[in-house]
Amino acid sequence: MASRPNAPSLPALALSLLIALSLGLGGCVATGLPTASVSPWERIDLDVVANPLDVAFTDARHGFLVGSNRMILETQDGGASWDPKQLTLPEEENFRLISIDFDGDDGWIAGQPGLLMHSSDGGANWTRLFLDTKLPGEPYLITALGRGRAELATNVGAIYHTDDSGNSWEADVTDAAGAVRDLRRDERGRYVSVSSLGNFYATWAPGDPVWQVHQRASSQRLQSLGFQPGGDLWMVARGAQIRLNEDPSDQESWSKPIVPITNGYGYLDLAWDGDGTIWAGGGNGTLLSSRDGGESWERDPVGRDSATNFTRFVFSPDGKAFVLGERGLLLRRVA
Repeated sequence: MASRPNAPSLPALALSLLIALSLGLGGCVATGLPTASVSPWERIDLDVVANPLDVAFTDARHGFLVGSNRMILETQDGGASWDPKQLTLPEEENFRLISIDFDGDDGWIAGQPGLLMHSSDGGANWTRLFLDTKLPGEPYLITALGRGRAELATNVGAIYHTDDSGNSWEADVTDAAGAVRDLRRDERGRYVSVSSLGNFYATWAPGDPVWQVHQRASSQRLQSLGFQPGGDLWMVARGAQIRLNEDPSDQESWSKPIVPITNGYGYLDLAWDGDGTIWAGGGNGTLLSSRDGGESWERDPVGRDSATNFTRFVFSPDGKAFVLGERGLLLRRVA
């Protein structure tokens, strides 16, 4: 068979495709990023194999860290060191302590399967509350709202509140959102959830009878959504894509995708520091920061040297901040 003299060789064709791809993605993708000269984070190895899932404080120095495998740790020095604490739970059940929150000494823990605990003395003692077996879904997110008051959201988007230390609960939503992979709440009591398959998201505000469903911004499945400091939304999708809500009055108005780095690992969470710095965390030590609204990014040196997946940021109003990793790894802000 005659050859095609004008056909490019395979190496040349591959180079042409790479150049075309680079031109097509120019301005939104960086294959490498500079590493910051200093880091505000200190690495803490907790000497456990469990995954940290949430952290909350009763005051400036005293708090608790909860996670998988029934893990609960207590700190008396603002999170610099942690000591194990025991909860009175059946030994045969392997609980995941997913969410913890305090309002002063009034504290709550939500976990799975079917776990809800309350403390009125700053976490010195915990009482297990037994939930109605007809409760839609499993406890997912707990918010302390004052003495004996709390709001509970489940992993299907059911929302309940109590004013009597959990003895009774009243539903705030007439219809749940469906199974979710991510669920966030802001200070105004608004929620945003991502469906279990990542194919749509939903929003709810106090007074709404049902969740409002929204289609995702692209074909990329959603990973997580949350609230920016001003109340606008942010979105993280597969393919390491970040999008920011452009119009506060339109929760389906999104920016073009921001892809700070293409290292084969996606982002799992996004957060805003008090000085406006945006932090992005994800797989294989991916910890990035932007100080110009997402226009440029740097890698964090402590994150880069940590062989873990960073799953969540926790920034508190009093300035404390933590990055939760996997298998007993925690970052604490010290600068």
